[in-house]
Amino acid sequence: MFEKLLSKIGLCLDKHNLPYMIIGGQAVLLYGEPRLTRDIDITLGVNIDYLDRLLSAVRELSLKPLPADIETFVGETMVLPALDEHTGIRVDFIFSYTPFETNAIKRAKTVMILGQNVAFAAPEDLIIHKIFAGRPRDFEDVRVILIKNPDLDISYIRKWLKAFDESSGTNEFLNNFEKIIKATS
Repeated sequence: MFEKLLSKIGLCLDKHNLPYMIIGGQAVLLYGEPRLTRDIDITLGVNIDYLDRLLSAVRELSLKPLPADIETFVGETMVLPALDEHTGIRVDFIFSYTPFETNAIKRAKTVMILGQNVAFAAPEDLIIHKIFAGRPRDFEDVRVILIKNPDLDISYIRKWLKAFDESSGTNEFLNNFEKIIKATS
């Protein structure tokens, strides 16, 4: 069910020249361990000026946008939630064109799903997303990804988390990551 939809999404976003990467639970399944996830989270490497192009892709995918007032909702949240009514799978398209996201999309790993290339966040970038989200489930995902992927570029992760800390005026992101590393050692 998820594989078919991921394959269709990859094909359609490529066709519409929308840079993207799969993040969230679907990416955790790739690098971590099986867990229940009911949605697909996609970071788009564009700003909301590309909403019309995304809406064309969403229509082509036969997804139903969930907000009543799409433009206002996307303008306020930078997210277009949509639903595949055939499967009940929710797909969140997240607009983001920060230097981190632009870099992460360039580093995305291509995975062949049902004959179609689909871009997934590299494990290091997925860890950064999870640390940034900061929920207990996200920290557990980070722990599992660290254990299952021993060749991660830890200095890359630390560099970006330090940059996020500096821009937010805290040490929260890097400190949380270091606690997880210490707990997995």
